[in-house]
Amino acid sequence: MERYSIIKEKNPREIVLLRGKGCVYKKCTFCDYHTDCCEDESENFLLNKSVLSQLTGIYKNLEVINSGSVFELDDGTLNLIKEICKDKGIKTIHFESHYLFDSKIKELRKEFEDFDLKMKLGLETFDYDFRENVLNKGIKVREPEIISKNFDEANFLFGIKGQTVESMKTDIELGLKYFERICLNVMCENETNVKPDKEVIDLFLNCIYPDYKDNNRVDILINNTDFGVGD
Repeated sequence: MERYSIIKEKNPREIVLLRGKGCVYKKCTFCDYHTDCCEDESENFLLNKSVLSQLTGIYKNLEVINSGSVFELDDGTLNLIKEICKDKGIKTIHFESHYLFDSKIKELRKEFEDFDLKMKLGLETFDYDFRENVLNKGIKVREPEIISKNFDEANFLFGIKGQTVESMKTDIELGLKYFERICLNVMCENETNVKPDKEVIDLFLNCIYPDYKDNNRVDILINNTDFGVGD
């Protein structure tokens, strides 16, 4: 499992894949990412400390991901992130969170007030019916302006049966309207019952990818390890 990498293209930054107690939601039909977890906070801290020790501050920009939300990381890890970022001169920190923790983001921003904190939401799509009836994301809000209120960035998921060129383009354009940055993830084979759809993926690669591949506000992951972390 690779847990540290450097992203040199588009918003250059260091990225770390940390481990927490695990996603509290665990109901997304397409996701088996939550299996990277451990109930023992002391063990998680030791692992995370080892990963964070690799930070250099090369771009003054850090993205922190884990199998769930930042709120599922132990307090020791969060404090260590602050300490190391101050020591290495890192100014910007990106965290991920499920919408379930929307009300806790204000408090987190206060806790990390010495940094430019960017919160990323795993939204997957603005299409409410697809998001809740197919992906089961648990985001019971329809209005983009409300969904994005406490978040700066968002993840979108493409390559699943039922998606079209029009629906994917709509997601991207709304994403660029309501968020500072977006990340487009192509569905990859995993242990869930939701499978990649080759026809939809081909539509994405042929009709959408060329228009956004050079957009500096759009990250695109064809494979889920393209950032250099994971397995």
